[in-house]
Amino acid sequence: MQKKYLTIYHDLLNKIQANAWEETAMLPSENELSILYATSRETIRKALNLLAQNGYIQKVHGKGSVIINRNKFSFPVSGIVSFRELADKLDLSSKTYVENLVRLESGNSFEDTLEVDKGEPIWHVARVREMSGERIILDKDYFNENYIPLLSKEICEHSIYEYIETKLELVIGFAQKEIIVEEPTAEDRDLLDLEGFSNIVVIKSLVYLEDTRLFQYNESRHRPDKFRFVDFARRVKSGTPL
Repeated sequence: MQKKYLTIYHDLLNKIQANAWEETAMLPSENELSILYATSRETIRKALNLLAQNGYIQKVHGKGSVIINRNKFSFPVSGIVSFRELADKLDLSSKTYVENLVRLESGNSFEDTLEVDKGEPIWHVARVREMSGERIILDKDYFNENYIPLLSKEICEHSIYEYIETKLELVIGFAQKEIIVEEPTAEDRDLLDLEGFSNIVVIKSLVYLEDTRLFQYNESRHRPDKFRFVDFARRVKSGTPL
């Protein structure tokens, strides 16, 4: 016999998929659902947790469960795509706010990350990305000044990658990426529209030129309800049975 929370999960899922509630609407409260299904709030909580794990709802502290818009922005994890390229591809209104642009001097903590000699300056850029009127990404970039000798607010507002490729005539090659989920920092909450959200998706990237020179470290911090991170994978048969 199927456990009751799974029966409730499938019933709620069927209703969500049948548009019983509009996307971004709130589900009934845990108390209301416990009365509706004649069960305990703990059983309801298990069903809601499963809906959240599978990307159908976002549990917002102090508010309840929001039905997630299934048409999330697809963010290609395996590619190297600038924010402007992504916004143009999705045909969305967007804006970039440069919160910080500074040339870090000797002794900064990113010398080892970017593998630069002690004393060599590093550019630091912090930009907030707005889509459809909501601030949903904080990009924190660090560039080796040996390869990126000059940055301006205008360049950072438009596209640093376009500047690198068209003006500096450098070829961006590949990146090593790590994806983690963290609690939002005070900076995240100050700069992004995060009211009610208790986590944030962070993509950390080391980006290399085509000739394997490391020129950038990027930390891109995303509000979790707006993106799905996609990749294409191909199985290569190893010959070893599993």
